[in-house]
Amino acid sequence: MAGPDPSVAQIRSAVRPALTASDEPVLVACSGGADSLALAAAVAFEAPRAGVPAGAVTVDHGLQPGSAARAESTATLLRNLGLAPVSVVRVEVGRDGGPEAAARTARYRALRTAAAEHGARIALGHTLDDQAETVLLGLGRGSGPRSVAGMVPHRVGGGVLFWRPLLGIRRVTTRAACAALELPVWDDPWNDDPAYTRVRLRTEALPLLEEVLGGGVAPALARTAALLREDLDLLDDLAGAELDRLADGRGLPARETAALPAALRRRVLRGWLRAAAVPDLQAVHLAAVDALLTDWRGQGRVDLPGGAGVVRTSGTLTVVPAHDGQHAPHDFEEPDA
Repeated sequence: MAGPDPSVAQIRSAVRPALTASDEPVLVACSGGADSLALAAAVAFEAPRAGVPAGAVTVDHGLQPGSAARAESTATLLRNLGLAPVSVVRVEVGRDGGPEAAARTARYRALRTAAAEHGARIALGHTLDDQAETVLLGLGRGSGPRSVAGMVPHRVGGGVLFWRPLLGIRRVTTRAACAALELPVWDDPWNDDPAYTRVRLRTEALPLLEEVLGGGVAPALARTAALLREDLDLLDDLAGAELDRLADGRGLPARETAALPAALRRRVLRGWLRAAAVPDLQAVHLAAVDALLTDWRGQGRVDLPGGAGVVRTSGTLTVVPAHDGQHAPHDFEEPDA
């Protein structure tokens, strides 16, 4: 008896290890596109064999004509694959950050709610090609090494585990798997709209790089991201140990923290500020706090998002909470000579 199509077998092999390693229920986030549909089919096949409950969620963003009917059609297809429960969640998409970012925010909020209701992890259909696009976006925006390191197979966000088993699978493979299984694929017209940066990366930039560099660009970008993540994870661990050593409940000792190598020092500061519940910390804020250590000239408070701030007093960096006022008085400290 012939086995499954090679594309189907490849995707099943990608999902199998995490399903056999944990019995935590799975909800597949499925839009009806080739990537998430191929993932849903593989999970529907492998999960019962691993003894793992598996369902699905399809999110209706309400941004295109007929979206409700399409979401219901996708849900019916997912139920026919054997997934249960399968739910359709209608979301209200705001405007912050533009249509892509706003839709993503609404979608992930809905997925976190569904995961919490069912005590499940969320499976996402991001592929190696998505990873390559993410790396290029991070490079172009100059938003730091973490963004260039791309997506990770497992990430906890908002108390929910997001699982991406297809980061080593090409987009062409997911489409081939859907064709082999005779699954009807919905192609989102947004994915061909050049108004969106990611679409232009996919349809213009990456093909040009493939031509100029002789092919293999997407796997090379994904491989680079994986290598960079290893280095960043090590630095994060080292910074965590330094933060535990330095933080004493009052703040951070300025001289000792300033003596750390820059890569560690900035991570220590970021971890310290996050522990103080400073929201939306950006590079500009971190640089200003770092200057209290490395370019000390007696400057005053550094204001942070959410109304909090950081001051340097008596040789110690201290977070001033938002409710303490925007310009809380503090002891003046002379700059280092």
